[in-house]
Parts: sequence; structure tokens; C-alpha cells
Amino acid sequence: MSELNLTPNIDGADDFYAELLAAHEPLSKEDSDALNARLILVLANHIGDRGVLSAAIEAAKPKA
Repeated sequence: MSELNLTPNIDGADDFYAELLAAHEPLSKEDSDALNARLILVLANHIGDRGVLSAAIEAAKPKA
């Protein structure tokens, strides 16, 4: 099992963020939520490692 990488690791992170925001601009809240869900599933499939995916879910949960 690989480990979840939580350190910055995206080439052109600002450009990626801008692209992500632009993809959501014309969408309704419902369509934006659906885009996010599809993107999560595409990226989860690419990662493929259930341990890493479970660690990502835990890392993304709100902290109490």
C-alpha cells in the first residue's frame, strides 16, 4: 500500500485551481456538485489504492 501524500505536489497548482474554478462557473449548484462527484470518482479510479483512498477520506473530514 502506498501512503497518502499531503505535501503540495501539483505542477502549476494555481493554473489547476483556476481551471477547476472555470469548469464550475457556468454550472448550477446541482451540476457543480455532480461535476465534483464525477471528478472524485475519476481521480479515485486513477489512484486505485483503497488504503490511500480511505486515508484521503479521513484527511478531508472536518476536524471537530
